[in-house]
Order: sequence, then C-alpha cells, then structure tokens
Amino acid sequence: MSTLADVAKLAGVSKSTASRALSGRGSVSTRTQERVSAAAEELGFVPSSAAESLATGRSRNIAVVTPFINRWFYAEVIDGVESALIGAGYDLTLYRLTNDTDQRKALFEYFLVRKGVDAVIALTLFVSDDEVQRLRKLGKPIVGIGGQIPGIPTFSIDDVRTAKRATEHLLELGHTRLIHIGGDQQKQLDFEVHSNRLKGFREALREANLSHSDDFFADDFDIAGGYRSALKALRDPQSRPTAIVAGSDEIAIGVMTAARELGIRIPEDLSIIGIDGHPLAETFGLTTMNQHPSRQGSMAVSEALAQLGGAWDESDDSHLELQVDLKIRASTAPPPD
Repeated sequence: MSTLADVAKLAGVSKSTASRALSGRGSVSTRTQERVSAAAEELGFVPSSAAESLATGRSRNIAVVTPFINRWFYAEVIDGVESALIGAGYDLTLYRLTNDTDQRKALFEYFLVRKGVDAVIALTLFVSDDEVQRLRKLGKPIVGIGGQIPGIPTFSIDDVRTAKRATEHLLELGHTRLIHIGGDQQKQLDFEVHSNRLKGFREALREANLSHSDDFFADDFDIAGGYRSALKALRDPQSRPTAIVAGSDEIAIGVMTAARELGIRIPEDLSIIGIDGHPLAETFGLTTMNQHPSRQGSMAVSEALAQLGGAWDESDDSHLELQVDLKIRASTAPPPD
C-alpha cells in the first residue's frame, strides 16, 4: 500500500507539501498540486481521513439527527444531505433520536461531542437551549430543518400557509363540502405539523364563510391512516364531501385507494389534494403542494459548510421560509353538479 512519503518522493516534493497539495489547504502552486495529484493517482494513494483529522482538527463528517429514518419525507431529506456531502467530500453520520431524556443526554454529551463530527443538522427536531450551547462551546455549527429554533439558523415550510393554499385550490374550483384528513392531534411531532395543517385548512374555510362542523378525521400520518379515515368519511352518500384536503401525500393515496374501493370516481365525484410532493403523487395523478424535501437537505448542508468555512455567527437564528409549489394533476376538478 502506498504512503504519503511514496507520493512525495514520486512528485519530487516534501511530505508536508504533498499533504497540503492533496488536502487543498495551504499555499501550493497549481503546477505542484497537479504533479502531486498525478503521483497519487499513479500510486493509487488515498489520503487517510484519520490522518487529515489529526492535521486539521476536522473529521469531514457531518451528523444528521432525525426522529425517523424509514419514513419517506425523512429519507428524502437525508438523501439530499448525503448527495450534497458526497459532492463536498464529507461523510454522513446518522442518528435516530426520540424525546427520551436519557437518549438525548447520551447523544449530546457523548456521541456528537466525542465522535468527531464537524457539524450537526437537526431534522424536524427541536433542540433545547442547553443542547445548542453545549455544541456551540465545542465549536460545532448546527442547522435546523422543520421549524424555528432559537440560536440556530433554520429552514422550513409554513405548514399553515401550505394547507391553506391547498384548501383554496379546491375552493377556487367551486367546492363547498370539504373535509381534512390529517394526523392525530395527540401524536404531534416537534413543530406541530399536524395541528398547523388543520389550522390552515380551517382558516381557508372560515375566510370562505363555510362551516367547520365534522370537517376533520384523524389517524396515522400514512397511507393506512388515510385509507381508514376515508372509509369513515365517505361511507354515507348523503353526507359525503366533494373534496378532501389530505395532511400528506401518503394520506391522500390512502384516501384514493378507499374511494376507488367504494366506487367513488376521482375527480368526477371526489377531488383530493395532498401535501409534500411524494414521488408516487405523479403515478396516482395526485394534485399536491410540493415542498421539495431533497432540496431542503442540500440547503442545510450548504449552510453547515458555510459556517465551517468561517461564516458563523453564534447569535444567528435566522429562519428561511421555503417555497412550496402547487402541482395540479388529475385528482382535482370542479364539484359534480
């Protein structure tokens, strides 16, 4: 196996010069850098990340802390993070974190501190003031996705505004009998996504002077939850709505499955709109509010790398509201006569 000394000898430079040339740090001429790179390629030399960490104090590793790994939205964000990190020459360390006090203490006092990550991306998790300060003291930047957190820069969509716009799309088509199928209000995640999407739905109805009675069905925030709720909401033809705002695209797909099982045509008898921008939305012809989760991951990486590059203000708790696009497909149309 080739060593840095072998590369330096072949390139005709010192080990320290070869190290600077390969790491991109320090003053090395372009010609020397090219010569060292050619020597490394010829010898098949791959720099040791451990050695680089000792030399620079950086591990080139960024941690993502998330409450879920196997749910679509989180997987999409993590995919965006990973793609951006690979492009920047960084590794990803993934931690699944619940609200368990002991687990959080172990993560913030041991794993993130002693495992050598350079920065932390918190995905839809609220980070307490104490946890923020503990990482700040160690010089580890933090970026949040999903909601505002005092003391750190964050990105998120406005769930109230997004659900309201989804509802307005159906109102503009002429629907007056609408319901919302969303997440259980007693099983809130951080930043209260479930209740904020219900709030946006009801704001749109209120501004349209429509009633709120019997307008909400709650279940798990997935396809099965949407299917179960839709069977209840659509069972009686006399009270059946003409349009449904689903709390997520997965819920919407569950609703569509139940509607077709009941012989209800989409969109002739029932219009459905979702929220998120799930890849299956196009397959199902689902109108949705697309929040581009993979893009959110790459944006968080850009912010973390900017902080590592020196653009770090410990008082920065700026919040960027992300754009959500209405994508109209075949699942929404004017109500039946």
